Amino acid sequence: MHAILINRRTNERKDVKVGFSWTEFFWGFWPALFRGDWKWLIIILIANLTLGAWNMGFGTILFNMVFAFFYNKLYTADLINAGFEPADEGSYNTLVMKNYIAPDSRFSSNNNNNYTINH
Repeated sequence: MHAILINRRTNERKDVKVGFSWTEFFWGFWPALFRGDWKWLIIILIANLTLGAWNMGFGTILFNMVFAFFYNKLYTADLINAGFEPADEGSYNTLVMKNYIAPDSRFSSNNNNNYTINH
């Protein structure tokens, strides 16, 4: 599942994956690097280096398996906190359905949706 987020101030659009992060599961820190997600890139790298150094990499594999359940939600939350909002009602409903945002979350919009911003 995907949702489209837009930053109304900059007109920047992001297509975010909702649910399990298969890319993080298989590739570790690389998805964060390609997304420009510097905060989580550093956290993943530190965790991988710390957990993998003492057990020939098995700690890294375990960390990536567990973290893949959370990464997309954390990335999306960071984007919303940075001023992004659902671009349309379908994206809003997808984020609500997967518990990425609360059902009563309101956003302002330049299109004809009835969102009002409440931070």
